[in-house]
Amino acid sequence: MRADKLLAHLGYGSRKEVKHLLKAGALVVDGVAIKDAKKHVDTKNASIEVHGEKVEYREFVYLMMNKPPGVISATEDHRDETVVDLLEFEDRIMDPHPVGRLDKDTVGLLLLTNDGQLTHQLLSPKKHVPKTYFAKIDGKVTDSDVAAFAEGVTLDDGYVTKPGKLTILQTGETSEIELTIMEGKFHQVKRMFESVGKKVTYLKRISMGPLALDEDLQEGEYRELDEEEVQLLRDGSSLS
Repeated sequence: MRADKLLAHLGYGSRKEVKHLLKAGALVVDGVAIKDAKKHVDTKNASIEVHGEKVEYREFVYLMMNKPPGVISATEDHRDETVVDLLEFEDRIMDPHPVGRLDKDTVGLLLLTNDGQLTHQLLSPKKHVPKTYFAKIDGKVTDSDVAAFAEGVTLDDGYVTKPGKLTILQTGETSEIELTIMEGKFHQVKRMFESVGKKVTYLKRISMGPLALDEDLQEGEYRELDEEEVQLLRDGSSLS
């Protein structure tokens, strides 16, 4: 990668600012100051320092967030705080985007990455990547609801959902359930319960494909996926 592009990718400023950094000898590769903007840098094997601090170039970033309520699943918004706003600078400069979306009041597992190919695989309807949610329901969830979800229910716009696996954890005036679905229509979980006369009062995504939400992450916290988790996502999303 060209030296100027490397500094830009690392978040060290505009083209003009990067040019000044190079002239000042701020970029040192394998112990040698690089001042030529067109000089190629081996980002995989070289030792790279900027202002005397060692830096590591990452082509892709893969983040798991426990999305908090009140934050929208977008890269930018003029009115509301976004999930990208919650990221540290070194992650934000990698230009990650949320993989799919969670409603503003929904919490739980949200993946963010700048890997467009993996995003496409995870979101493609042809891949049937399962997503599991925990929810609290205003109303008694019954075995007839389980059977209805297993067949697919008709939403308010006439769309018939693909079969979903509904598990009742607790039932009564307020019920607790887990639901696994293979699609991601707008407000789908809420609309599925509305179709059987019930209301979702709390919704949390707990897994996507083979990846489960890290229980150590508090709402609003995130961490980078390790190589094994990234490979799990790739393997899981490659199944059609």
